[in-house]
Amino acid sequence: MCGLAGFRQLDRPLLLPQDERVLRAMVRTLAHRGPDDEALWWDAAAGLALGFRRLAVLDPSPAARQPMVSACGRYVLAFNGEIYNYRELRRELEARGHRFRSQGDSEVLLEACAHFGLEATLERISGMFAFALWDRRTRRLALVRDRLGKKPLYWARLGEVLLFASEPRAFFPHPAFQPARAPEAVALYLHFGYVPSPRSIFRGVQRLAPGTMLVLEADGRIRQRRWFDLVAEAEAAAATPFAADDAELEEAFAQLLADSVRRRLVADVPVGLFLSGGIDSSLMATLAADAAPDLAAFTLGFEDPAFDEGPQAAAIARALGLAHHLRRVAPERLPALVEALPAVFDEPFADASALPTLQLCRFARERVVVALAGDGGDELFGGYRHYADAMRLHRRLRLLPRPLHHLARHALALLDRELVAQLGRRLPALARLRLDERAAKLAAVLGAAPETVMRLVVAHHPSPEALYPLARGMPPVGFREGVSRRIRQLPERLQLLDQLTWLPDDILVKVDRTSMSCGLEVRAPLLDERVVRFVWRLPPRLRHRGREGKVLLRRLLARRLPPQLWQRPKRGFSPPLHRWLRGPLRPLVEELLEPQSLRAAGPFDVARVRRLWWEHREGLVDRRFELWNLLVYLLWYRRVFGAGGGHAATTRPPAEVQD
Repeated sequence: MCGLAGFRQLDRPLLLPQDERVLRAMVRTLAHRGPDDEALWWDAAAGLALGFRRLAVLDPSPAARQPMVSACGRYVLAFNGEIYNYRELRRELEARGHRFRSQGDSEVLLEACAHFGLEATLERISGMFAFALWDRRTRRLALVRDRLGKKPLYWARLGEVLLFASEPRAFFPHPAFQPARAPEAVALYLHFGYVPSPRSIFRGVQRLAPGTMLVLEADGRIRQRRWFDLVAEAEAAAATPFAADDAELEEAFAQLLADSVRRRLVADVPVGLFLSGGIDSSLMATLAADAAPDLAAFTLGFEDPAFDEGPQAAAIARALGLAHHLRRVAPERLPALVEALPAVFDEPFADASALPTLQLCRFARERVVVALAGDGGDELFGGYRHYADAMRLHRRLRLLPRPLHHLARHALALLDRELVAQLGRRLPALARLRLDERAAKLAAVLGAAPETVMRLVVAHHPSPEALYPLARGMPPVGFREGVSRRIRQLPERLQLLDQLTWLPDDILVKVDRTSMSCGLEVRAPLLDERVVRFVWRLPPRLRHRGREGKVLLRRLLARRLPPQLWQRPKRGFSPPLHRWLRGPLRPLVEELLEPQSLRAAGPFDVARVRRLWWEHREGLVDRRFELWNLLVYLLWYRRVFGAGGGHAATTRPPAEVQD
């Protein structure tokens, strides 16, 4: 795994040494993604500058150095990711007369593009990737992102220059980039806890969408094309369900998943795996142990027994014969770790599980360079509770006759929610009921599509305009209603929506940034595109049954491990945040929620924010999500713009915080 950055200056050739200093500074902001090597490449006459930081996983020799020029001399590649079927593709190219200088996947990808063409190569490769491919003959630059959005790629067109990089921090050294917040992105962040694609928190900066290709032509025209459409893939798969019986499907899936794991164990560096004790990571551990019994398994534990999965993970590791390594979260180190988050993520990101994930990645990196993880199981097999919550609420609302929906919305609009909120401040018992918020949510979901219902179920701040006045009047953006009318089953529609939004914009962002902040590569066998296509062809009964998800994963796991080791209520990887906010993080919360800080970073409604904190601090209402959302945003703002609002962004890589 690596980091890439570059720019194309359309109105002039590149002038050394000024442009070289800019590119080198851009690339060095990504040193954490690639601690092993740095290289720059130029096409000065065409105005193209391309830089790379390398994490050597396959073929660490100089022969695999990037940016890499094709054997024919026409193409240049900067590639972040892994191509898991590169050996098969290499054999095919060798049979056609190609000879390779290196033993890694980067050269195979490059020579495949040179031989088959970019479009045909994308159909052939399996992996996680984001790359830039420069055609020296046509002066065409292609930026490409993988099917599900595992690897990031940002871009910005600023006048006559196009900037692109693995992370937006790399744009800061370029003189064309003037960092400014996008108000609509702030509003969306407050709502979801992350900024949905294709936006970023920075005005003018976009994320390339998963499965998308951006081409910058020689004359400066930009065109984008979705080369992989997950909705179309899901619809096609669901329209042609498997005809085999359950036993045959179980065996076929077991073989496919085992092959996906084996492919992801290939590396020239030490490989381990994350083991939480849950279904997904435990199943990955069983399959990995079959293929490579000497793997190390890493678990992060909590002092609170209600959140600690250490004992279960240790028992599973013993049963599989894996070397198990456990580290517990030290609460006294939390403030420093929290303050490091903006440097890790570059954008505000309020998934609290990023804290233990970051510690787990740093822990694993002490012994390995590659780790396998169980990401994707919840989205593919209906493992999240919010699916059942959204469907239950949707069914209840449908019991209300349609004409009454309008009357109820009208009545709720007449409710003086501010008066209710003021009464709550005076009457603690009333505050616990949160009547003003419940009324707002009910008004929003009456007559709404199930996708909108789920959006409100998972929202951090259902009405961000109440806290952030600049959000008033902004259209709701982020979740697609009616994402696929051809997929009839409601649970599957909600899962598809998560695969399009929550998975690439939250889960995979969290894994990429926390792992790459310490030079660790994380691979997810469940997100192999072959697995995704297979799952969409399964009958619903093998994905979920009632409130129980992951039916087929449970069956596979039961083949190897007794159910008492892994069959327990879902915990996720969430820390005891509600207690941390009142405990070790309380001084930091008090500092950041000072009125002066809120006004500078917002503008926020100071009275509303202070009320949220008072309710949580006094134990009246659990406000962990709302407060964590604000806390992370304020820390990000302070790092990027400074306490006084002036641009104070640093180009340093993420600060190290020892566990």
